[in-house]
This record gives sequence, structure tokens and C-alpha cells, in this order.
Amino acid sequence: MRRNSLVLIIACFVLTVFSQVQAAPSTQPPAQKPAMDPSLPIPKNPALRTLFLIGDSTVRNGSGNGADSLWGWGDPLVDFFDMSKINIVNRARGGRSSRTYITEGLWDETLAMVKPGDYVLMQFGHNDASPLDDAARARGTLPGIGDETQDIWNPINPITKKRETVHAFGWYMRKYVKDTLAKGATPIICSPIPRNNWKDDKVVRNDGAYGGWAKQIASEFHIGFVNLNEIIAQRYDAMGQTQVNPLFPSDHTHTSRAGAEINAEAVVSGLKVLPGNPLSRYFSPSATSIPEGNGK
Repeated sequence: MRRNSLVLIIACFVLTVFSQVQAAPSTQPPAQKPAMDPSLPIPKNPALRTLFLIGDSTVRNGSGNGADSLWGWGDPLVDFFDMSKINIVNRARGGRSSRTYITEGLWDETLAMVKPGDYVLMQFGHNDASPLDDAARARGTLPGIGDETQDIWNPINPITKKRETVHAFGWYMRKYVKDTLAKGATPIICSPIPRNNWKDDKVVRNDGAYGGWAKQIASEFHIGFVNLNEIIAQRYDAMGQTQVNPLFPSDHTHTSRAGAEINAEAVVSGLKVLPGNPLSRYFSPSATSIPEGNGK
């Protein structure tokens, strides 16, 4: 009897101590969310709707201040919108693909700011044809819009030092669209701007690759598609290679300020032919003279 009583007393003691430990407040500080990247802009007026731009250096080159005389089209695009009616927030980042804009956390940062009624205009593809696991950037995606994957496990991703399953270009584009729709916002896909590559006196189109795949994803979700590649290529064809060459001061991909302005005009012309012309109410007077684009 005494032994049973002793066991009971010890059990009660243990339970009491355990409950006190469980109830004690944690001395560990709460987990902190990573700070927003200070180099990328945020909406100036949260009360207004926002047009977010995501993409690579052809949308926002460097810090967006014209370093090395290079500009992305997202910077002059603001001239065609009334800033008292809408925010234009260019959160594109040079060197990123549809994959690395997500894996580096840039998309999560942007998505956290998206609210119902906003717009997300996206253009990827220029860097997606890069290697999947090179030691320089490891930014490539698998071609196409299917469900193919490739595991980067052995060796692991040389940049992040983590295992990663890489998807096709279309998988990442679908994620952007789904996430945007889930926020009650409107996604709009652009095909990549054309490079300064010519064949038979015409700019080489990419409608058989990233431009075509971008269009397929937009069609799949019945969302707006701006065939930026074709709209700009038509203008370059009309100008001729001799006049187009100076728009690319360093290589065949990145444009001067004049080239970025031409591309921004093409974006506006493409937006004008979207069903319902949803952004027309936010255009500035500078946009009125830009004709509708023919990017079919």
C-alpha cells in the first residue's frame, strides 16, 4: 500500500511540473518575416489600385536609373498613366527567369502587396533558356508548358545549396496567374520583347518558343495577353535594321532609353486591344495618340 501511494505521489509531482513547463511562456522571440527588398519600389498611394510589373532586365534594368545607358520598358511606361489614379510599381529584377523570380522570394514579396482590383503585368522568357544548374546563376527552366520536371539533387543547386525540382516555363507562369487570381487581382501576360536579331530583313520572332508559350498560358486561363514580341517586331521591321541597331547599345537584348520608350508604347498599344480595355481609365493624355497594337 505504501509503495502504491509513493508511486502515485511521484506521478502527481511529475504531471504538475510538466504542466507548468508547458504553460510557461516561450523565451524565444517570434519568427521574423524577411525584410522587403529596399531596392524595389512599393505602391506610393495604397488607397489607389496598382499595376505591378514583374519580369527581367528588359522590364527594369539595374536600379531603373539608366546605368550604362540601358533601360527597361517598365520605367518609361509610367508616362502613359495618370499617377493620381493608379500606382505603377516596377518590381522586375535583372537576370531573373520565371523560376528564380519565385525561388529568390521576389514573387512572395510582390504578391504580399497585391490587393483586390490590382493588376499584375508579367514578362518572362529571356533568361529561361539558361542552364538549369550552372554555378553562375542556375536560372533555366524546362522548355514548354507541360508537367515535366528535373530534380537538382545530386549535385544540389550550386547557388542556393538546396535540393530543387525544376519545372517547365509554363508551370511557373501558371503559378503567377493562379496566385494573382487568388488575390482578386487581374493577371496580364506579355510575350518577351524581340532581340536585335534579323533574318531576311525582318526581326526574328519567338512565337514558336517563349512568346508562343506565354500566349498559350494566357489562353488557358482566358486572361489578357499582350503580344509584345510581335507588336515591337512589326515596328522594327518598318524602321529597318540600320535604324534599330542604335537602340541596342551593348548587346542584342538590352535597350537604350529610346528603345525602352518604343517598347513602352508597344505595351500601351497592346493593352488597348485587350477585351474591355481594362486599363484605359488610368491612361494619361500621352497614351491617347498611341494606336492600338496589331499583335495577332
